[in-house]
Amino acid sequence: MQRLHRPEPLMKARELAFLMFDKRDLVRAERFWQDFGLITVSRTADRLVMRAAGGAPAVLVATRARRSRYVGAAFVAPEGADLPHIARQLGGQAVPPDQVPGGGRAISLRDPDGHRVWLIQGSARVDPLPVREPITNQINTLTQTPRVNATVRPPIAPARIGRLGHVVMQTTDFRLMADWYMRVLGIIPTDVQYLPDGQPLLTFFRLDLGGTPSDHHTVVIAGGLEPKYEHSAWEVEDIDALGQGQQVLKANGHRHMWGIGRHVLGSQLFDYWYDPDGFEFEHYTDGDVFTADHETRYVPFAPGSIWAWGDDVPPTMLPKKSPALLWKVFKLWRSGRLDLPRLIQSGKVLDTPARPWL
Repeated sequence: MQRLHRPEPLMKARELAFLMFDKRDLVRAERFWQDFGLITVSRTADRLVMRAAGGAPAVLVATRARRSRYVGAAFVAPEGADLPHIARQLGGQAVPPDQVPGGGRAISLRDPDGHRVWLIQGSARVDPLPVREPITNQINTLTQTPRVNATVRPPIAPARIGRLGHVVMQTTDFRLMADWYMRVLGIIPTDVQYLPDGQPLLTFFRLDLGGTPSDHHTVVIAGGLEPKYEHSAWEVEDIDALGQGQQVLKANGHRHMWGIGRHVLGSQLFDYWYDPDGFEFEHYTDGDVFTADHETRYVPFAPGSIWAWGDDVPPTMLPKKSPALLWKVFKLWRSGRLDLPRLIQSGKVLDTPARPWL
C-alpha cells in the first residue's frame, strides 16, 4: 500500500466558502436552488449569488454563460496567509474586490485540471438566519425516551441548508491533483481508498483546524476517466429536514438521483438530486468530524464502501460501458494521461458486487 505524502502547505484553509458555476439559464438554476434550500442574495441578468442559513455571505455564485459548467471553489484563507506571495508562486492573479461576496481580498488560482480556486481573506460575515432545533435531540429509543407528552410534526418545507459542506472532483491524474490541493490548502487525508496493487485512487480530505473538529471531508479527489465535478454536499438540520426536503423537491418536479441512505466513509445521511443541467447536489446530515491529530486511514476501494444502507448506487454514478467510453479511454491513453493498468484494476473492482449476499 502506497501512503500519501503531505507536502509542506502554503497555508491552511479555514473554510469552504462557496462554489462557482456558469449557467445558461439563471432563472431555472435559481428555482432549483431555492427549492433545494438556498436563499437568493442578489440576481442580475448576468450573476446570481445565493447563501445558506449560516453566517457566510455566499455559498454559491453563478454567472450567465453559453454553456453550463462547474467553474471552481473558493476557500477562506487565514489572515496570516501571504496571498500575493502564493499568487506569484502559482501564477495566480488578484480578484476584483467587487466580485468577492462580502468584500475582502482574494486571489484566483487554477488547479491542475483547470478549475478555479479562490483564496479569500477579510470577507464580512452576515447575520445567520433562524433554523429550528434538530428533532434528533428528542429521539425515543429502546432504552431512552426523552420525548414525553410531545409529538414530532416537522413542517413540509424546503430543507433549510445551514452551510456548504464539501465538493467532490474526478481527475485523470490523482497524484498531481491530490498533491496540489494538499500544498495549497493544507488539507489532511482522512480516508484513502486504494486499488489491489496499493495505489491510492480516492481520498477524502478534511481541513486542518488544529484542535477544532473539522468535517470528515471538505474536498474529495477521485481518479477517473475525465476531469470533472462529481457533486457537492450541503448540510441540513436533521433527517426530518432531509425527508421533508425530498418531498418538496419531488413535488416541484425535480429529478431525484439517490437516497435517502447512509454513507460509510463520513457516516452522513444523504439524499442526492440533479439540477436542471444534470449536476449533482447532495443534502446531508449527521456527518463525522475529526481534529487534526486523527490518523489517516487506508482502506481498500470497493463499491460496498460507498454506502451502509439505502438503495443501490444508481447506474449513472458509475461509468457506463459503451463505444463512446472506449473511445474516451483510447484518446486518454494515446495522450499519455491514462494509466491503463490502473484503469483495468479500478474497472475490475467496480464490477464486483457491492452486496454479494443479496
